[in-house]
Amino acid sequence: MKKTIIKIIIAAIGAALGINFLPILWHLFGWNSELLVGSSLASVINAIIGAIIFFIISLFLTDWIVKLVNKAEAYLTKQQPTFVLFGVLFMILGLVLAALISTPLYRTNLIVVNTILPIILFIGLGYLGFRVGTLRRDDWRKLFQSRRRDNNTQSDDGQILARKADDNFRKYKILDTSVIIDGRIRDIAKTGFIEGTLLVPEFVVHELQLISDSADSLKRARGRRGLDILNEMKAADDISVEMYDGDFENLTEVDTKLIKLAKLLDGIVVTNDFNLNKVSEFQNVPVLNINALANALKPEILPGESLHVTVVKAGTERQQGVAYQEDGTMVVVEDGQYYLNQLIEVVVTSALQTSAGRMIFARPAHQQRGITDKAKSHKKDNSKKN
Repeated sequence: MKKTIIKIIIAAIGAALGINFLPILWHLFGWNSELLVGSSLASVINAIIGAIIFFIISLFLTDWIVKLVNKAEAYLTKQQPTFVLFGVLFMILGLVLAALISTPLYRTNLIVVNTILPIILFIGLGYLGFRVGTLRRDDWRKLFQSRRRDNNTQSDDGQILARKADDNFRKYKILDTSVIIDGRIRDIAKTGFIEGTLLVPEFVVHELQLISDSADSLKRARGRRGLDILNEMKAADDISVEMYDGDFENLTEVDTKLIKLAKLLDGIVVTNDFNLNKVSEFQNVPVLNINALANALKPEILPGESLHVTVVKAGTERQQGVAYQEDGTMVVVEDGQYYLNQLIEVVVTSALQTSAGRMIFARPAHQQRGITDKAKSHKKDNSKKN
């Protein structure tokens, strides 16, 4: 079917070219076809001759043109709807501009100016419009995106009738693999602290499936946990979860696809991945880091406070021991190697906040009491001597 349509189109082009250019060719040979057969019949004959010539040419070009059409269809099918929409809109604008520029050119008698130059303008400006529309489609989408306006309108009883759309609000919160496996996003979403819709891309689900099919038992358990959490969030009535079926075939890394999708949908990436967090910030993509939220919610621990911890391993420095609080905060205990696997009371000496989390430095409480007791006894001795 495609081949037949292409042949008909090429033959029609040949007929149009025959009507316009064959009289010039006959004139060069000294023939005046209009005097021989009449002007109307001469146009019909020229059209038939042009159609026959181009139909013969189409027999050799049809297969090649069909391949090009199939490639174009496959390429456009893989693209997002916004790619096609803005590409077509700006291509139409380019063609309209070319038509306006070509209007005065048609009045000249030079064939190069009134025929060839307009064709070049139509092709060039049409292609330029398509490229401008597709390359900057994210910017055009944001420009044309309709947002609610705040008129600060209130009814007689003071009830707000219209609210302003906050520019900081992003409807879609795009989840990555690490935050799904972690599972805390489910509890946070249930509390209502995350607005909008949790968006789970298909390529993230595919990565979870690959992890759950891994030969490593630990990875397999993590992948299955992530899939279970997804199903629980999908079934929960108080959590809005949607799937994104699109993909970016030209990109291979899931993190790169997440950033591309966040730009496309004007969304926020939700992650636990430190590196993805930094790359998102570098590319001006909003990001929510669950670990950063957890660190921000940890209570402040001041020097002098007492803690009860169990020293679980030796530290990197001499005689240091390492313990962990229930929320995972590392506690470095001086002389802690002497109390391995023991629950002891420690006194905080300092706390260090880093991008990876919080570290607390402490010493055993009895050492602090020993120093205090020695100081008190030293004062008593001095008072007796005096």
